[in-house]
Amino acid sequence: QVQLVESGGGLVQPGGSLRLSCAVSGSIFGVSAMGWYRQAPGKQRELVAVITSAGSTNYADSVKGRFTISRDNARNTAYLQMNSLKPEDTAIYYCNIVSGNGVTYWGKGTLVTVSS
Repeated sequence: QVQLVESGGGLVQPGGSLRLSCAVSGSIFGVSAMGWYRQAPGKQRELVAVITSAGSTNYADSVKGRFTISRDNARNTAYLQMNSLKPEDTAIYYCNIVSGNGVTYWGKGTLVTVSS
């Protein structure tokens, strides 16, 4: 059974930084794209950043220049470095992966709260 476990969320002051991690375990037919989504209270889930197996990245306009997505293919782990955090970044952050045979998996989410 494939599991995605996110970690690194928490409470941070505006302007601060956090680093999220997503560890993938279980039997999986390779990992293609890895991404981070977020859902704020009362809003729909939205894409934050995605990285392909080749290392190409794409970011939501709202996080460009502040967030950086990366991955360690040997460890099947994705990271999201978040800098210059703003209150509007407050949300539950979800890890998402697409396997080599096209199956999508989701983590349970980690809460990020940006507040003074």
